[in-house]
Amino acid sequence: MSFETDTVIVGAGLAGLAAAKTLTAAGREVIVLEAGEAPGGRVRTDRVGKLLLDRGFQVFNAGYPAAQDLLDIEALALRPFVPSALVSDADGLHLVADPRRRPGSLGATLRAPIGSVARKLMLGAYAAALAAAPAKTLRERDDRPFRARLADYGITGPVLDRFLRPFLAGVFLDPDLTVPSRFAEFVLRSFARGAIGVPRAGMRAIPDQLAAGLPAGAVKYSFPIREVAPGRVTGEFGTVTARSVVVAVDGTAAHRLLGERVPAPGTRGCVTHYHLADSPPVAEAAIVLDGLGRGPLTNSVVLTNAAPEYAPGAVLVSSTSLGTEDPGEAAVRAHLAQIYHRDTSAWEHVRSYRITEAVPIADGPLRKPVSLGEGLYVCGDHRDTPSIQGALVSGRRTAQAVLRATA
Repeated sequence: MSFETDTVIVGAGLAGLAAAKTLTAAGREVIVLEAGEAPGGRVRTDRVGKLLLDRGFQVFNAGYPAAQDLLDIEALALRPFVPSALVSDADGLHLVADPRRRPGSLGATLRAPIGSVARKLMLGAYAAALAAAPAKTLRERDDRPFRARLADYGITGPVLDRFLRPFLAGVFLDPDLTVPSRFAEFVLRSFARGAIGVPRAGMRAIPDQLAAGLPAGAVKYSFPIREVAPGRVTGEFGTVTARSVVVAVDGTAAHRLLGERVPAPGTRGCVTHYHLADSPPVAEAAIVLDGLGRGPLTNSVVLTNAAPEYAPGAVLVSSTSLGTEDPGEAAVRAHLAQIYHRDTSAWEHVRSYRITEAVPIADGPLRKPVSLGEGLYVCGDHRDTPSIQGALVSGRRTAQAVLRATA
């Protein structure tokens, strides 16, 4: 089986689909080859009975600029989390909220045992400054480790160790906060600007929407690729020839296909644990953090408080541990009991997802080159910021590079 097209894209993850959408909108013929049976790459959702289980705890930020350009966000029917966190310690759960968006929670936030009022105000001022900062300003800043940047602003001690570090560890999968400052600040800026939640139909709704917007037959599934060369892609079921070849897979797979032209990135992993609880352990649709670091979990959230569609008539709890080793159900359940101050013996373990390469490690420039020469291109969040925004931006700018080169 052989095909000929203008551009062939290897991978129907968010980057590949964003590239395909941009190219087809410009009138180019595109074929997308996907090894799996559905689009999305790492952004997928499984249906288990009546439950929706995202493959790893993932959230969508409606404030992502690339998402606003490429997606119909209203059609995703986002189920937002509240702009708050619940910090657990030996005495209970304490609310920490964004006072700009939840002014009524200011008193509770100031009383929360996560450090002095002065340190909390420093954190609030820093977050407000990031929210207001133009993107250009952040791009021009240096890339010292983020923990050092926070120290520059006086964000140290309990406000860091009991709240911000456990919160960001779940975002970056980096408990030491060694991620480059510019990347971290872009992420915090997006959190401060946009609503964060999950689509009504699960995270899979994002790639499904992108794929549905392409011409019929443009995406060919169950088509694993063996070899990529200028002007040609060879897979299990044939060869596709094209003027432009775009490799839109994760960094490890891109290295396997393209060799030293794309060095393999470092990656960080996590395990997400799903449980059905006998009753909601908290009422709010807020992330829950352990301010004392008493067990393997970095965060937990009652998903159905935000998105009841994930488990109709039931209570679904998603919790995440860092690293690629599953700490085991006994340790997870014991930690959940400590975090929520609830008996969890009646909770039903549904499934755990071990995501060995959940995010690429951000190093080097924020944006890496996408053109490799000879009509070869590469995109993915390993070429931009490790995020949904990074994947979409990478795909779009790769398509723009193709259009410029073949005008």
